[in-house]
Amino acid sequence: VQLQAYGGGLVQAGGSLSLSCAASASRFSILHMAWYRQAPGRERESVATITAAGRKSYADSVKERFAISRDNAKNTVLLQMNDLKPDDTAVYYCNAKCGSITYWGQGTQVTVSS
Repeated sequence: VQLQAYGGGLVQAGGSLSLSCAASASRFSILHMAWYRQAPGRERESVATITAAGRKSYADSVKERFAISRDNAKNTVLLQMNDLKPDDTAVYYCNAKCGSITYWGQGTQVTVSS
């Protein structure tokens, strides 16, 4: 499985960005998908997940502001980020899991200016 993330950039605090991740997978619908992020000097952390069944979960820091969704017909997973804060600045990574196997995309930079 190859993952390609798009949509990062520079935005002012309070603004919005949408990230997308395209997966090359013959059976995308069975993958559990997630977005992670890693800020400078910090560990990579889970931001949002969506299971193959469509169940969603979010880190407390992004609840009510971020929304994850998936389009199995297009093999994509989206992360809509609203009311962005400077603390959201990080490299965002797309992640896919199938059983015990984990796949990572290359990351896309999100920078939120105050």
